Amino acid sequence: MLLLPKITLGLVISFLSPLCIMAAGSIDDEKEYRLLATTRTSTMQKEMNRAAAQGFRFSGMMGGKTTFGGKEIVTAMERSAVSGNEKRLEYMLLATSKTSTMQKELRAAGEKGYTYVGQSIAETAWGSFDREVVVVLERPVGKTLTRYIYKLLATKRTKTMNKELNRAGSMGFELQGLTVSETNFGGREVVAILMKVED
Repeated sequence: MLLLPKITLGLVISFLSPLCIMAAGSIDDEKEYRLLATTRTSTMQKEMNRAAAQGFRFSGMMGGKTTFGGKEIVTAMERSAVSGNEKRLEYMLLATSKTSTMQKELRAAGEKGYTYVGQSIAETAWGSFDREVVVVLERPVGKTLTRYIYKLLATKRTKTMNKELNRAGSMGFELQGLTVSETNFGGREVVAILMKVED
């Protein structure tokens, strides 16, 4: 049996210990998820804010048909396994079939300090339109000093969208998200949302 000197053995253990901890992971890295599904954006906003009050934050969203719920919006929320240290957030969902309405609602949300976190095409069972662009916005609970300016672009031609994106980029806007789908905005379109911090 090969015996290592005590100093050598101690160095080996000191070297391997951090690696073992890294391989095992820590409880701070663990996540807990909550999946929400509903046919109405107003209900989804309420459920998201209820989950946010418990330390969850938005992770992802998709609209479509589910086996049991029919046409639904499905949202994933997540929080750290070690709760209590999360910054409290609140959410706003915007859903509309008109670019002018969405631009107006984004402007109002930006003035209240809401920042973009995601968008999707939702095929819901309620309202006069089947397919809508749904935008998810969040802000910290309490007084918000930062205000945002939004720009919404919607076009059927990618070449036109490329020009409009570059024009907006020259004005300091940053692209937040894109959706490509058949919407009531104007058929099959590319819908882009851009944002910049208000000076």
